[in-house]
Amino acid sequence: MILIVEDEPKLAGVLRDYLRQAGFKTFWIANGSAVVPWAREHAPALILLDLMLPERDGLDICRDIRTRSSVPIIMITARVEEIDRLQGLESGADDYICKPFSPREVVARVRAVLRRSEGPSLSPVSGLILDQDRYQATLNGQDLELTAVEFKLLQFLSVKTGKVCTRQQLMDSIYPDERIVADRTIDSHIKKLRRKIAFIGAGSDFIHSVYGVGYKLEPLAEPAPCPADKEESL
Repeated sequence: MILIVEDEPKLAGVLRDYLRQAGFKTFWIANGSAVVPWAREHAPALILLDLMLPERDGLDICRDIRTRSSVPIIMITARVEEIDRLQGLESGADDYICKPFSPREVVARVRAVLRRSEGPSLSPVSGLILDQDRYQATLNGQDLELTAVEFKLLQFLSVKTGKVCTRQQLMDSIYPDERIVADRTIDSHIKKLRRKIAFIGAGSDFIHSVYGVGYKLEPLAEPAPCPADKEESL
């Protein structure tokens, strides 16, 4: 999901259309004060952030996000002075695009920044590593041999650790082209994913069903240490 933060509806619409044609799912916010709460809740893959916004400045938003997240941020602004670009980059932005610009260039920059930011990442589940570049997941050093769809599901659940994900949210995460898919398709993919995890993890099951809603990923609790046996008196 690419978050577009832009208070000009026409420009936001152009960015949305080009990004969707490139295969990205998008969401648009025009109000600066709504950005951080939304990003905290939905964990976008990248943020296109305008600097001049109503209610909250883009630089302030960028600094706030950087205190809690490493999500890639590309700033888009009409400010062209070198000092403005430096301030944007120093506040934590990964790239900086000046208006006017080519929408195709923005798409290319988005892809480039995502390539730089992707790579093997530790999951909240002990021993689970997700490699976006290879669409590979390993558990305790062993390849889970996931399909692309299974990897996307596991990655999305990992980002949302501890939160319940509805079937619709999961479908949106693996089918960004908004194709029509039956709800039970998700159940089938999850079933196969759990089977592979259980095979490698010797019965481990950290994906839980939430009846009537969807699924959530919950790291396994570490077993409590056994108390030392007391020596018997002789």
